[in-house]
Amino acid sequence: MEYDRQTGYILMTIIIMVFIAFSTVNAHAEPSVDNTLYASLLKSHVIKNRVNYDGFKKDEQKLDTYLAILSSTDIDSLSKTEQFAFYINAYNAFTIKLILTRYPGINSIKEIGTFFTNPWQKKFIKLQKRSVTLDYIEHDILRPIFKDPRVHFAINCASKSCPPLRNEPYEPSTLEDQLDNQTKKFINDKKNNFLKNNILFLSKIFAWFDEDFSDKPVQFIQRFANDELKATIRSAGQDIKLKYLPYDWSLNR
Repeated sequence: MEYDRQTGYILMTIIIMVFIAFSTVNAHAEPSVDNTLYASLLKSHVIKNRVNYDGFKKDEQKLDTYLAILSSTDIDSLSKTEQFAFYINAYNAFTIKLILTRYPGINSIKEIGTFFTNPWQKKFIKLQKRSVTLDYIEHDILRPIFKDPRVHFAINCASKSCPPLRNEPYEPSTLEDQLDNQTKKFINDKKNNFLKNNILFLSKIFAWFDEDFSDKPVQFIQRFANDELKATIRSAGQDIKLKYLPYDWSLNR
C-alpha cells in the first residue's frame, strides 16, 4: 500500500513537471504581440513601396483596434528583441494614424505640425498608460537603447524620400533578416545612393544621424552594398566625396 502511494506521488510529480514544461514552451512559441490585424492592413494597403492611405482610411477602425492592442501591451514583460520589434511597429502604425487624422487634406506629414511644434512632437500615442510622441519612440527608445543603425531603414516617416514602409509587421523571430533586408534594399536603390564623378550621393538620413553610423557612412554602406555598388565605391578610392540628396517630404502614397 505504501509502495502504491509513493508511486502515485512520483507519477503525479512527473505529470505536473511535464505540464509546466509544455506550458512554458507554448508560451514562448506564441507571438508576444498579436500583429495579425496589422499584417492584413499592410498587405492590403502597402503596394510596391507606396501606401494606399485611402484604403487605410476605409479601414481606420481596424487600425484603431490594432493601436489599442499596442497601447494595452505590457512592454516591460517583453524580451529586448520583442521590444525592438514592438517599437518599430508602433512607430510605423501610429505614423499612419497621424496621417489619417488630416487625410486627405494634406500632401505632407509636415503640414500636421504647428508654428511651435512639428508632427513628431505631438503627444497622441498611448503606451504604458502614458502619452508619448513619435520623437520619444525614435530618440528616447529606439536609437539610444537598441543602438542599431538599421532601424533608420525600418521606421517610416510617411514621405517619399523615407525608406519604404515594409508590407509586413516586424516580428521578433524574423527581425534580424527583416532589418538586413530593409537596409540592403534602401542602400542599393540608385535613387537613394549613387556614385558620380567620385561623389557619393547619399540620403540625408546619413547626415542627420551620422553618429549612429559611427561617422563612417561609406563603411556602413559597403557592408550592405551589392557587388556593383561596392565596385564603384572601391573605384573612387580615397578621393571619394560625400554629398547629400534633397529630401522629398511629400506623402509616400
